[in-house]
Amino acid sequence: MDRFGSLREKLLTALPRLELRQQEPMSRHTSFKVGGPAALMACPGSMEELSVILKLAGEEGIRPFFLGKGSNLLVSDRGVDEFVIKIAGGITELRLEGETTLYVGAGVTLAQAANFAADHGLTGLEFAHGIPGTMGGGLFMNAGAYDGELVQVVRSADCLDERGECRGLEKDQLELGYRHSVFARLPWLITGVRLELRRGEQAEIRAKMADLAQRRRDKQPLEYPSAGSTFKRPEGHFAGGLIEQCGLKGTAVGGAQVSEKHAGFLINRGNATCQDILDLIRLVRKTVMEQTGVKLEPEVRMLGVRVDD
Repeated sequence: MDRFGSLREKLLTALPRLELRQQEPMSRHTSFKVGGPAALMACPGSMEELSVILKLAGEEGIRPFFLGKGSNLLVSDRGVDEFVIKIAGGITELRLEGETTLYVGAGVTLAQAANFAADHGLTGLEFAHGIPGTMGGGLFMNAGAYDGELVQVVRSADCLDERGECRGLEKDQLELGYRHSVFARLPWLITGVRLELRRGEQAEIRAKMADLAQRRRDKQPLEYPSAGSTFKRPEGHFAGGLIEQCGLKGTAVGGAQVSEKHAGFLINRGNATCQDILDLIRLVRKTVMEQTGVKLEPEVRMLGVRVDD
């Protein structure tokens, strides 16, 4: 039975220009390049379309899964019986508000936002230049790298609730912590984020971004599909250091491998399945726990699978 049939018909009636896809392969939408089909995917191009989509989904009792660039997502090989709303490319407003406030639409990539800030002589967002996700996904998990996190620069966020109505949340309402935000439990869609930056010298900002980009190229396996750092940083340790300490660099399951360049990255060597990656995550966790007593928690989000199954 097609549980999205009624919703699909309502969407097509209300939004005849909306791009709707059935049985859309999620491997096309994740940086791991794996994942079976999603039952229904909507690719809205405007806030107006988004509002209608959420309103109609709410009326049908359906909670959508919000997808940015899929840069931190592992999806079941079998596919998922989900209604996916793809934000990346659809909410791309990017503007200055006053002298140092930057408004970034949820579908804007973190790299685009960092470049825009640099072009306007604003510092504070350099760390985000190499993070491969969108601003919406970045806020969802309080993305960070190289001693920087979005919590350091976020001022507020705009959202659409389950009825498609606009809401605003101030920073202290966002519950930003290590790879966490209020959106882990709140079924609202992030539509835009306000960042409070500082004036800086454009040449210095660009130099810092170039330095961080070089450090990433030197230390991270950017030539392979991955979801970045696979595991959260355990208190008092570094996940990559523990994995390397346990002799797991280069360990492979099917087409998935612990990167030989950075043990904190699990990579797709070209023909990995979700199951390969999941089995490798489990192997790494088991080995590290047995040898060090430290329990590694995945940083990557999972759809249709669970690491503890």
